[in-house]
Amino acid sequence: MDISEAEAANELMRLAKAINRANKLYHVEDAPELADAEYDALVRRNAELEAAFPQLIRADSPSQQVGHEVSASPLSKVPHEVRMMSLDNAFADEEVAEFAMRVRRYLALAEDAEVAFTAEDKIDGLSCSLRYEHGRLVRAATRGDGLVGEDVTPNVAHVRGIPQTLGGDAPAIFEVRGEVYMEKTAFRTLNETLMADARAASEAKGEDFDASKVRQFANPRNAAAGSLRQKDARVTASRPLAFFAHGWGAASALPGASQHEVMQVIAGWGFAASPQLKLCRTLDEMLAAYRAIRDGRAALDYEIDGVVYKVDSLEWQRRLGFVAKAPRWGLAHKFPAERAETTVEAIDIQVGRTGKLTPVGRLKPVLVGGVTVTNVTLHNRDEIARLGLRIGDRIVLQRAGDVIPQVVANLTRETERAPYSFPDHCPECHSEAVAEEGEVDVRCTGGLICPAQRTERLRHFVSRGALDIEGLGDKTIAEFFALGWLESPADIFRLRKRRSEIVGREGWQDKSVDNLLAAIEAKRAPDAARLLFGLGIRHVGAVTARDLMKGIGRIDLLPEKALEFARYLEAEPRGETEKESPFNARMLAAVKTVFAVQTDGIGIAVGHSLADFFHEEHNRAVWDDILSEVSPPPYLVETRASEVAGKTVVFTGKLETMSRDEAKAQAERLGARAAGSVSAKTDLVVAGPGAGSKLKQAEKLEIPVIDEAAWAEIVAAAG
Repeated sequence: MDISEAEAANELMRLAKAINRANKLYHVEDAPELADAEYDALVRRNAELEAAFPQLIRADSPSQQVGHEVSASPLSKVPHEVRMMSLDNAFADEEVAEFAMRVRRYLALAEDAEVAFTAEDKIDGLSCSLRYEHGRLVRAATRGDGLVGEDVTPNVAHVRGIPQTLGGDAPAIFEVRGEVYMEKTAFRTLNETLMADARAASEAKGEDFDASKVRQFANPRNAAAGSLRQKDARVTASRPLAFFAHGWGAASALPGASQHEVMQVIAGWGFAASPQLKLCRTLDEMLAAYRAIRDGRAALDYEIDGVVYKVDSLEWQRRLGFVAKAPRWGLAHKFPAERAETTVEAIDIQVGRTGKLTPVGRLKPVLVGGVTVTNVTLHNRDEIARLGLRIGDRIVLQRAGDVIPQVVANLTRETERAPYSFPDHCPECHSEAVAEEGEVDVRCTGGLICPAQRTERLRHFVSRGALDIEGLGDKTIAEFFALGWLESPADIFRLRKRRSEIVGREGWQDKSVDNLLAAIEAKRAPDAARLLFGLGIRHVGAVTARDLMKGIGRIDLLPEKALEFARYLEAEPRGETEKESPFNARMLAAVKTVFAVQTDGIGIAVGHSLADFFHEEHNRAVWDDILSEVSPPPYLVETRASEVAGKTVVFTGKLETMSRDEAKAQAERLGARAAGSVSAKTDLVVAGPGAGSKLKQAEKLEIPVIDEAAWAEIVAAAG
């Protein structure tokens, strides 16, 4: 893989954040933003990087998690006795064939040995586990993060297809698992009822009715999830929900030796199970079942998004076992997205909290997969160029994963019409909008003065890793910003002049106001690196801020240094883009010279960001305003005499008692240099569990290697 370990670590961090956010939106908030295809691409990339760099697997890696924790839910938490897993996905027949062969290889079976699989439609609903003890329902829980779900026991009493008692000779303990869903016709009726109720309420109050303010459900899956996850079971009772069983969890005994047999018994207990459940003995039969279910999809009164295959033999399931979050014996074969044609009527630019300019296509309303679509994200300027998209074009639209709309083709790109011109200035604050070399996203450089970014920047400025001002939380920042009291970071230090206005506001008394103002005053001489990090300049994280300040020494010199590097950029052509081009080599040398840094963590991207930020006159004005209120002392790195002073140390693998940043900070305090890669100049490697390529390189170069405990002894010996 053509990527360094440091680059892989950064990408894995970004992937973990993006995937975990997507999981929270889907599983907890029932408001997905990513298409299934986009989500699956992120998950696959994460898996590729983790396979290449196993030592970089993170504690928050999506490969180690199912769903999302339920900490924000008003419902009580319920631990699952047997973890509720997810399924790996396939999108092509070849992937299904590979899955079947993988099962044979794992079980050491001949290629022509018969392996039976069940095939059934994959219901698009909310996963639920039903625990029965001595034939009576005692608990119902959502999947949550797979380990802990939400208790919805009172609610499932109102769900069709869930019996309160089991017929026949049921085991003492048996958990039936399946999907709570809402039928398409019931979904449409529910939304019509919500609209009618809102209209009636407005008329009763003598108000004008505004249909755009009525909150309706986006699709049947969201409707089912929102209806089941209610604190008040009476709300659930008013919603038409149903349940399909597809498996089981904890069981004191199993009433069969195969998946198909046990599902037949479960159906006999009174549960609804898929009428399309079929036993397949060859790959051709599996794919034929997939095509039959796919082709009959439109006639169903419930949403499905694929077909699930499971190894039929329970003994073979036991032997196959699980990977981190999915069974080796199961696979979801997903359907392609549904499509429709419409016209692009306008292209608007939205500015995100990080300054990213996102184009959004406004469409002539069109029905796709049962949902009326009026907007579609166009992602970035490169995507618009790839599609040759202009206002007035006729497009093919699909709901990827049956959730997020996306443009898949432009039917009129050959028609004579002026091309769309992507803005080079922010529509919110009119600052320059630029894309860094090698990146597709265009971002506003306004930063501290851009209205679309301002409150988020203020939150970051006072966050724990930055100035860490206690009492100035998100709610307070939003309140003071709305009042016009906080326009920029410097205004935080002028809040003392508004003491009399703050006292008496809801939640604010003399003591709480004085505590807040005291916390602010305590930051009048902030750590320079924390102040720099607090500005939220792209690519300047906490570690980079420390490395910059170690080189520069005084934070008031930063604008001068940034503009000096900008002059280097202006004097050089930017046409060369190869990683090892002479231009990049010269620019990297300029970064090291201008900012007086040696660490590998500061390169051209950091220099570009600083140059772009301080190139804007309004950013310099905000910067000067901040320094008129605070006086950061010169940045000095305290070092202690130690056996590693003057040496280069590399940390690799999983550190169990501290973060990687903390370990590097310890090395710096001991007078050592913390490097990101192993070379002939490395003096010591500290290796934790899962250490990979760096450890091998150290052994090859005969560099001393110690574990985390030995490193702790070095730190302790330094006093």
